[in-house]
Amino acid sequence: MASQQLVFGWRTALLLFASVQMVAVAVALWRPLANRVANRLLSGLLVVLVGVMTPYLIGFAGFYDRFPWLSFAPFAVPLAIGPLLYGYAHAIAFGAVPGRIRLHLVPAAVQFLYQAIVFVQPLPAKNAWDAHGTPFVDPVLTLALIVSLGSYGFASLRMLRLYRAELAQQRSDDDRLSARWLTRTVLALLVILIVSLGYEGWNRLVAPLDYFGDVGRYLAIAGVGCYLAVEGWRHADVPLARLPERGEPEIVTPARDWRAVGEAWAGQVRGGQWHRDPELSLTRLARLLGTNSTHLSRALNEGLGVNFSTFIARLRCEDVAAALRSGDRADLLALALDAGFGSKATFNRAFRAEFGQSPSAYRQRHGSNPK
Repeated sequence: MASQQLVFGWRTALLLFASVQMVAVAVALWRPLANRVANRLLSGLLVVLVGVMTPYLIGFAGFYDRFPWLSFAPFAVPLAIGPLLYGYAHAIAFGAVPGRIRLHLVPAAVQFLYQAIVFVQPLPAKNAWDAHGTPFVDPVLTLALIVSLGSYGFASLRMLRLYRAELAQQRSDDDRLSARWLTRTVLALLVILIVSLGYEGWNRLVAPLDYFGDVGRYLAIAGVGCYLAVEGWRHADVPLARLPERGEPEIVTPARDWRAVGEAWAGQVRGGQWHRDPELSLTRLARLLGTNSTHLSRALNEGLGVNFSTFIARLRCEDVAAALRSGDRADLLALALDAGFGSKATFNRAFRAEFGQSPSAYRQRHGSNPK
């Protein structure tokens, strides 16, 4: 065994490269940032993902052949992925960890303890357990991972959907704060889970896969982990909006003609050009209008049939459209930013939703020179 040579091939190189990037971001996320709770949960999640890749990273290089005592080393604790992912989504939405987060992590702690106990046994005992005990334990752990990642994944998606819905009611720059990248990450992990089930089914029912046959799954995990690290770092300092705490008392509002109120307030917003503020919020606009957030929200939702974000985006689009009709030759992005949009992508989506065509098509149709 001692004569086995380590081989650092392309599989090990790719997983090592991804792991280094993820660990570097995980460490950096512990510095003081705006969203400390969320960032530290993300840091833990990245470390767990690196741990999941580690057995294959060193296995492809031949470490287990040369150092057989490494078997059962508790690097990989995949049962921690689901709780940490959900905790991160919860921290983005509410600014705090979920209640009783330690209980959520108990299955992961049990998995780690199981591996640690077997790891410290003499090599003959570990080999015997691998032959007689592992065939019974592994299916249980696999089932637990399916239930964990599936349930926490869908709970995270629901949390993020609620967050975006509330965001659209509160902020005009909701697209910038929407954390859609995290939704894509959760979906990617769920896809990997489904692919993993295919691997397991093929391995057990059709033909056993060798160690190298599983490389695709771990390269996919590496890709998702790097994406999560990059996007998480990019958004680490973004001042996130928060969902209101559950159980807040509802403010009773008097019966009013909310449509008339909404139209009147819309006229005031146009006159004051308040919608051009790129960081305009429901609370700030309510103060400018001399009302409260509840009344303004009802005037928009019930009176005008739109949420706050759509209302502001509509006014911004109207400003850009008016400029295009007047023959303004400025670049479309410049017009969008001047109207209050935070990015070209957000502007394009909003403009197409409002006018049924792209801004450039609108400009051409109304006789202005395209840019």
